[in-house]
Amino acid sequence: MPSILLNGPSGRLEGHYTHNTKPESPTALILHAHPGHGGNMNNPLSLKLHKLFSDVGFSTLRFNFRGVGKSDGEHDGSEGELADSAIALDWLQNQNQDSQEYWICGISFGAWVGMQLLMRRPEILKFILVSPPVGKYDFNFLAPCPASGIVINADKDPLVEVNLIKDVVKRLNQQKTIDVKQEVIKSSDHFFNNNENKVIEKVKKYCNSP
Repeated sequence: MPSILLNGPSGRLEGHYTHNTKPESPTALILHAHPGHGGNMNNPLSLKLHKLFSDVGFSTLRFNFRGVGKSDGEHDGSEGELADSAIALDWLQNQNQDSQEYWICGISFGAWVGMQLLMRRPEILKFILVSPPVGKYDFNFLAPCPASGIVINADKDPLVEVNLIKDVVKRLNQQKTIDVKQEVIKSSDHFFNNNENKVIEKVKKYCNSP
């Protein structure tokens, strides 16, 4: 899992990349949680997601947003991280020009940033949202949503109202040809501390589904 440095909008972006040697293999871009809550690309959930995607045949990139770890710049909280993500996706595409599928996987704040990127980049065909901060951030831009995916959240989340996530999933599923699944993990907090493997099981099942 080699370390890389991307040329981002505010300087270098620190990342880790695993390449699948099959030219048409799918790709996954992992976006970490809010740095104000300790989010970075080396959180346990980010690491486990990276390993899972790599193990099931994806070329996989995770990176630190601006101002996190060895990434240059300062935390922006919105457009800056979106610009970082666009650069990361550009790099991932350049490394995998024959890939048939590009996926976004975002954790909390990263889920919000990732869905904004998805709305701007039609080549992204699938998404995975882990603890999307619905209610904390505006997700109304997802109308209509151009891709199918899965939402994974905890039932004991103290930061997000669970019913709001359910409402978003229901609204997205009203669109033709779009299928958004929801998986609720019991007795877990917002970041699934000590329950990361339950998230991995759900994501693995989704990746292996037709």
